[in-house]
Amino acid sequence: MQTRSMRHIIWSTDTLDLDDPFQRRLFIRQTLLHGRTEDVRRLDKAELAAILDELNLPEPVYQLWKRYLTRLGLYVGR
Repeated sequence: MQTRSMRHIIWSTDTLDLDDPFQRRLFIRQTLLHGRTEDVRRLDKAELAAILDELNLPEPVYQLWKRYLTRLGLYVGR
């Protein structure tokens, strides 16, 4: 699925292929780091929980999402 990138999230390209796992992970990571509240709300929390350990997030951001997703019963990672 090709989509136009939002400049405040991905600024290196005009389009993203969200069917490509690398580009999808990049989009999710960048959304967590640079997205607005409405951008983050649109993320699929179950998908985020499944790939959280692969996103190489800064430790405070990683811990925040790990705790939140654990409380939702979605995170079962490391």
